Amino acid sequence: MEEAVDQMASLPGIGKKTALRLVLSMMKKSEDETQRFSDAFVNLKANVKACNNCHNLSDSDICSICSNPKRDAGVICVVEDIRDVMAIEATGEYVGHYHVLGGIISPMDGIAPADLNIETLVQRAQDDECREIIFALSTTMEGETTSFFLSRKLKESNVQLSIIARGVSIGDELQYADEVTLARSIHHRMPYENSMNRK
Repeated sequence: MEEAVDQMASLPGIGKKTALRLVLSMMKKSEDETQRFSDAFVNLKANVKACNNCHNLSDSDICSICSNPKRDAGVICVVEDIRDVMAIEATGEYVGHYHVLGGIISPMDGIAPADLNIETLVQRAQDDECREIIFALSTTMEGETTSFFLSRKLKESNVQLSIIARGVSIGDELQYADEVTLARSIHHRMPYENSMNRK
């Protein structure tokens, strides 16, 4: 039981007391239920990987969004992680592609540009099909720093750089924005340079 509690407590946001409560709950389940629970995570780890194109999670080399011919491959929305993709997809308003950075630049947390999926974004920007790149990062200091860094990296690319409208409050994380606000932010995006002039 101690081993099970230790493993459960290794998950982010789970303390020892919560871990113990979850383990005791699992003990009440049948052997079949426990096996299904275990198999779900084993299968997740074995079969889900990063999309070769956008780094979104996928069970194939290219995710369902990138491989969908109805999506506009000329518009790329840059997000921090999979939770932001899910938040934007929930609005039902965005029909372009994504690029998942895998984090944001944060020296305090030891996350440097080299730790993120930036070079593959630069490569995608050089594709003739790419017309616009939207920065949809959290409006925290780290998110703003990352957007600024990306704008410099993409400066030589012949693409329009946009940033989502500030319906998302300054200091907020994107994944916590409501769907209506997020949809409006995507629709009313502005050229990135304009956002710099406002500061």
